[in-house]
Amino acid sequence: MPLYDYQCAACNHQLEALQKISAAPLTDCPACQAPELKKQLSVPGFRLGGSGWYETDFKTGTKKNLAGDNKPD
Repeated sequence: MPLYDYQCAACNHQLEALQKISAAPLTDCPACQAPELKKQLSVPGFRLGGSGWYETDFKTGTKKNLAGDNKPD
């Protein structure tokens, strides 16, 4: 489930909410109870890795081309 950032237009309270993508956006501020919460645009804080991803993703140095390492010189 993604994390969404919200900010209240009435009191400027900020919060993060863990919600399903299909869930309706939050509207009521937990600090001042005003129905003024607005969803903020934010950068995701995750990295895709592990089996199933391209072997060159997030690799550095000599480990970048593992499939090509078995070539004869």
